[in-house]
Amino acid sequence: MSQSNYSSVFDIIGPIMIGPSSSHTAGAARIGKVARRIFGAQPDAVVIYLYESFAETYQGHGTDVALVAGLLGMAPDDPDLSEALKIASEIGIKISFVLKQEKSEHPNTVQLRLTKGPRILTVTGISIGGGNIQISEVDGFKRALSFGSSFK
Repeated sequence: MSQSNYSSVFDIIGPIMIGPSSSHTAGAARIGKVARRIFGAQPDAVVIYLYESFAETYQGHGTDVALVAGLLGMAPDDPDLSEALKIASEIGIKISFVLKQEKSEHPNTVQLRLTKGPRILTVTGISIGGGNIQISEVDGFKRALSFGSSFK
């Protein structure tokens, strides 16, 4: 009998989340949350570079809101997720979105540039579906970090 790579049924049918899309919402929230954890603090400003599918549908699918929610430390199922842009503004985090025209390694790719005073961190993440993500680069260094629906 082969061993499964899934830890729960939600790894197969999709995550518990605020919709509409597991890739554009749940995955995006996880990317933002991982980036914040790597940074280790609440940033003063974040520039968010969106590629391909993320750039084409980021507002319609809630990718913008989900990324910021993750940066605020919210999980994909947080009831306040839809208020993330407002909350970030209220607490003084400056958020900028840049839509990139060039191809990336995956259609659901985002690069986050977090700053706090003189500190700067760049994290590139990919939402691979079902709320699962990969962090492919941190500060210019290639990485292969994967996170699934069990990441809170």
